[in-house]
Order: sequence, then C-alpha cells, then structure tokens
Amino acid sequence: MLDELVCARQTYEAAIQGQGAFGEEAALRLLPQDSDVITCAGLEGVFGAVNDGTARYGVVPIENSLTGSFHQTYDLMFDHNLTIVAETICRIEYALIGLPGAQLRNIRRAYAHPLVLAQCEQFFHRHPSIEPVSIYDPSAQMQNVLNGGDPTRATIATECGTMKTNAAVLAHSIQDRPENSTRFLLISKPMEMVRLQTIHYKRTIVFRIVNEPGALCRALRPFADHSIDVAKIESRPVKGSPWEYMFYLDLIGRADYEQMHSAVEELRRQALSLRVLGMYPRAEFS
Repeated sequence: MLDELVCARQTYEAAIQGQGAFGEEAALRLLPQDSDVITCAGLEGVFGAVNDGTARYGVVPIENSLTGSFHQTYDLMFDHNLTIVAETICRIEYALIGLPGAQLRNIRRAYAHPLVLAQCEQFFHRHPSIEPVSIYDPSAQMQNVLNGGDPTRATIATECGTMKTNAAVLAHSIQDRPENSTRFLLISKPMEMVRLQTIHYKRTIVFRIVNEPGALCRALRPFADHSIDVAKIESRPVKGSPWEYMFYLDLIGRADYEQMHSAVEELRRQALSLRVLGMYPRAEFS
C-alpha cells in the first residue's frame, strides 16, 4: 500500500513560495515554460518539497539589490543537504492589490513580507493612512484579502501574480527604485557537477573557523593568493554558539579552474568545517 501511495503522488518540476511573488517568474526563466510548479507556504515549504521529493527543484530568493540578503534562505541552505544548480536575476515591480471595486483612498492596511515592505517605503510615506503589516506567506495573505471581503485591506504582489485571481490593481509600480532586482537560486538534491568550460561560473561555499583574531583574514588569504574573485561574503550566527558565525562565499571562476580548487582546499585545511553548496552558471543582469 505504501508503494502504491508513493507511485501515485505527483512529482512537480519545481516548488516556489506562493503565487504573487517573483518566484514564479524566476521559475519560468530557469525551467521549461511547460514545467509543473507547486506553490508552497513559505521558504520552509519549498525546501521541504525538494527534500521529500515532491518537487525536483526549488526556486528561492537569495538577495535583493536594495534590501540585501534573504537570511532565511542562507539558514535553510545550511540545514538541508541540497545543492544550488542555477541562478537568475528578476527585475522587481510591485503593485498594491485589493478587492474588485476597492479604492486606494480607502485602504488602511497593506500586507507583505518585511523585505517587500522595505522595498516600498516611499509609497507608505506618500500614503501615511496605509499601515504596512509584515507577513511571511504572501500567497496565503492574498487569499485572505480576496476572501475576507474587507475593501480596506490590500496586499503587495506582482501584477502577473494577480492574473489568476479576481483581484484588482490599486496602484502600479510602488517599489522605491526602478533598478530594484532580486537574485533567485534553483536548488535540488545533489546532482552531477557541471562540465561546461566557461569563466562565468559561481561556486558557493559555507565554512566555520575558530573564533580568534585574524582567523577570517587567514581564511580569505588563499583566494587573494590564487587571484579568485570573491563576489559576496555573508555571515550567519552559529546555532547554539552565541557570537560565533558561519561564512558564506560566492566565488567566481571556471568550473574546472585549478586555482579555485586549490584555494578552497587550502581553506578547508584550516576551517573547522567547509561545505560546497553548489557550482552553477553565473546569471547576467538584463
């Protein structure tokens, strides 16, 4: 019976974090247009769907050009044995979404993820009567707004995300700056390493070092010695060890680059732990 249930379960091509967010657009960029996509409640749901085999891939945000890193994504990458296999960059444009017939002048609350609210601060300055409210499941909140029947409530989402609903767009392009963009990762269970010979590759690693003066400087020295471009560095707290940190690095270099391998192995010898989270083609902004 268990085998029958497993065989009957649909396997989706990708999992994303709800409708109304840019994960759907990112999935269309990263995967075939006819891919089956499942929407999940929160980032934990996306990672869980990939981890248990419900979806082959997950599409998760990692960094916004205005508000910085999605820290939860970094933490979930560490907690799960999954691999980054691709990335893409989406230009971000938000709209205020409400019930059909609702009027902007009557809106009193707008719901969105805290990082989305941070990208729309000028809109709230121009409309002080609208209270920004933080939520962590945009898809569920859109349904709450549409099903609640309250014309004073709205949510912030993408206009394309409203096409599958009966929602109304109350204000267009409410993000603070036109160059607002978010980088998304395509994650999967560990797969074969890439073999394309191109310099436009990233290798993402996470490591932990001893907590002593000069340790981080020594950890980064191999990349300087081997002329490796460190595109990004991010620190996250070590759970259970207050004021100690893990460090995430995005490294630029060809997939078969011997200098890259040497630098990473030199770091591995001095680190308390080191894990390669993925090696994948570097996205170009367009």
